Amino acid sequence: MRNYCMGQRTLWFVAMFAILLTTSVAQADNGGVQIELNKLQQSNNACRAFLVTQNLTKKQFKKLQLDIVMFNKKGIISKRLAVGLGPLHPNQTSVKVFDINKTQCNNLGQFLMNGVLSCSTTKGPVKHCDSLISVSARGSVSFIE
Repeated sequence: MRNYCMGQRTLWFVAMFAILLTTSVAQADNGGVQIELNKLQQSNNACRAFLVTQNLTKKQFKKLQLDIVMFNKKGIISKRLAVGLGPLHPNQTSVKVFDINKTQCNNLGQFLMNGVLSCSTTKGPVKHCDSLISVSARGSVSFIE
């Protein structure tokens, strides 16, 4: 009887390991698009933002345009921009740079991904593209969704 119980436990552990492994592979395939606000740098009368994007999907995004809202350190909206990140190649990391004109970097307190304005792959428009995107930040200015 004891050997039978040990066999069941071993079988249970093997089954759980297989499920976890399958889930990890599926998540890697459907990893989405990660966007990190990596750094802000003052450039004359503009704040230059550096976004590191990781397309962890098998999709080639032809166009990805985000609605980004910037808040000052008091939490008041200071700017709103449409930021284009495409093209994004499958399983590739890239850096996108954009300027926030007439803005001092040290006055910014937070970025908000307010939504997705446009999202398409080489096969056409993507529905619910916002569910594929996750945002993060390094440094003192946060990036939220």
